Amino acid sequence: MGNRVKKRDKFKRVISFFEGFILLGIHIAIYAFVWYSVYENLLKNPFSVRGHWAVIGIYGLILFLLTNLYGGFRIGYLRLMDVLYSQVLSLVCANVVAYFQMVLVIRQYLTAIPLVKMTIVQILAILLWVFICRWIYKVLYPPRQMLLVFYDRSPSDMIKKMHTRKDKYEICDLADLNVESLESVCDMVANYEAVLIFDMPAYERNIIMKRCFTESVRTYVTPKISDILLRGADSIHLFDTPLYLARNKGLTGEQLIFKRLFDLVLCIPVAVILMPMFIIIALLIKLYDGGPVLYKQPRLTVDGKVFDIYKFRSMKMDSEENGAQLAKKDDDRVTPVGRVLRAIHFDEFPQLINIIKGDMSLIGPRPERPEIAAQYKDVIPEFDFRLKVKAGLTGYAQVYGKYNTTPYDKLKLDLTYIENYSFWLDVKLLFLTFKILFQKENTEGVDANQVTAVKEDIENE
Repeated sequence: MGNRVKKRDKFKRVISFFEGFILLGIHIAIYAFVWYSVYENLLKNPFSVRGHWAVIGIYGLILFLLTNLYGGFRIGYLRLMDVLYSQVLSLVCANVVAYFQMVLVIRQYLTAIPLVKMTIVQILAILLWVFICRWIYKVLYPPRQMLLVFYDRSPSDMIKKMHTRKDKYEICDLADLNVESLESVCDMVANYEAVLIFDMPAYERNIIMKRCFTESVRTYVTPKISDILLRGADSIHLFDTPLYLARNKGLTGEQLIFKRLFDLVLCIPVAVILMPMFIIIALLIKLYDGGPVLYKQPRLTVDGKVFDIYKFRSMKMDSEENGAQLAKKDDDRVTPVGRVLRAIHFDEFPQLINIIKGDMSLIGPRPERPEIAAQYKDVIPEFDFRLKVKAGLTGYAQVYGKYNTTPYDKLKLDLTYIENYSFWLDVKLLFLTFKILFQKENTEGVDANQVTAVKEDIENE
């Protein structure tokens, strides 16, 4: 890899920072114009200069935090449409908060028309900003020339995923360690800008990683379960020897208490507020085919305990007469009402009852059916590792994965959550859940020839 490309890589974050700073400055300037030209005149007690700056500064801070949380500044990392979606979602949320902030400050209900016009202008600014920044990245950072190294497990699924980001990655060559020698693969490393090490034994992986480090070649690695457990370990020192301490006990006592309080404080008021919507959904389901409104099903939670999960029924009444199976793409068992509910995840709302009862938590691994979990364990014996915590309504795997993500990858995502748990991680995942509610790929079913999410290329470590 040329020195010029390496030097540009060092400044990638700096460029990203200035791009985000410019757009944030534009948004704040537009808001300041609307505030001074429209809403300042409605103040009963005029602010000092610092008061105006405080109102504008709070708006900028809220917008920055939301945009950063939803990945709106990650141009060049996320797909173009993801960046646009994140930016617009962050902007709309910030402007809604800004409206209520103005109502509190001015102490009267206000017309939202100036803010709506402001939002339209800001969205146009976002569109222009995204396409200009995308052009800059395309010129400065063409797709990385990559070598993919694999062993026993077929890399076809990973290659398919990488091909969805042809603007960022270009797999130029494959190296199969069953065919190529370890030494020859290491010699290939220096010829590429990046190496993707895909699911291989630790010894070979370590040798290749050390060679990549020597050659200053960017390295992508699919982690093993043991890697994720180590990432969550504490770093300690025994005299002059560094050690990793993995406690492997799930959440601590104080974490369990705060997590339970968090569930109750949020879910009880939300359930009360959403009750009218629940009644409307129940009527729509009942009027469609006269069947039961709620769907009850055994699921697994912490320590392998079985409980009955509640969902709004989205499928026909005889949908599982041939046994348990996951929803498929374009599944004809899903009713028209159910299709809408699934698309916006409203079929999951009755699980607030499960959370209040204590069967589930707001955030955690999705609960699997015992019979499907048993099938997964035949392929992945470690699948029960995710039962160290309560099952959740949403969680790490739901935010960063999809409905049809393989159980092997879901396990890795769930373990990442368990091993890196914090109260703030729960808050972050709750906000990110709102982002994925209307993203279709997160509700996409498994392939038509699958009963579970297991694919042929899933192998045990």
